[in-house]
Amino acid sequence: MSLGDHLFHARKKAGLSQEAAAEKLNVSRQTISKWETGGSLR
Repeated sequence: MSLGDHLFHARKKAGLSQEAAAEKLNVSRQTISKWETGGSLR
């Protein structure tokens, strides 16, 4: 299981949207999307 998969499942388990998770992590929603799809891991 990749880091993106772990992030996706943890976010869903917590009941968070990508936007809500992004706010909590102080990143953009697009960054969350990239992390989940493996587009960028920075």
